[in-house]
Amino acid sequence: MEAFFRSLLREEPAVSHDGNLADPSGDHILNPDFADREPETGLKPAAVLIAVHNGVHAPDVTLTVRTSTLTAHAGQIAFPGGRVDPGETPHQTALREANEEVALPPKAVEVRGFLPSYASRTGYRVYPVVGSLEKMPPLSPSPAEVDSIFQVPLRFLLNPENAQQTSRVFEGKRRYFFTYQFENHAIWGLTAGIVHHMSKRLIEHLSLSV
Repeated sequence: MEAFFRSLLREEPAVSHDGNLADPSGDHILNPDFADREPETGLKPAAVLIAVHNGVHAPDVTLTVRTSTLTAHAGQIAFPGGRVDPGETPHQTALREANEEVALPPKAVEVRGFLPSYASRTGYRVYPVVGSLEKMPPLSPSPAEVDSIFQVPLRFLLNPENAQQTSRVFEGKRRYFFTYQFENHAIWGLTAGIVHHMSKRLIEHLSLSV
């Protein structure tokens, strides 16, 4: 687990509305034409919390199932997170959203580092914030946003063999994305893209450390 934390960025990324989609990670990696679709108003900043709990048997990560009544990404699996409010840093947003969505107290989380931003085809630049918890407090889903909460072993997410490249036709074009099948949960889209980049970053870090 410490090797994973050492692979992270130490300096918190500055929030940017830059419309350039050519980020080191994003939906354009598997769908290059997305890089040519720069939003006129720029990318909307958002942040998510990758909360790593040092569990009894092995470290795990908290994920949520979004409610079916949401107007966007209903029913999908996601890290706790949301839009960055004016004046907020990514880690402030991630901790606030985790508190609002699953009742995770900000003081229970130690921010350990950051992943490079992820550019989504839906017009967001997402800043993944990684935090650690020695003890997991009781969590409670917000009925307005979260249907349920579950944990996934960190080693499962970091294993590149668990990433399956899949596709579907969307708006008349075939789009490609990663999927992680964990028990009865299909993790795909933005969340799977962040997980895949997280795994790749750790592998690159370990290869440079040898």
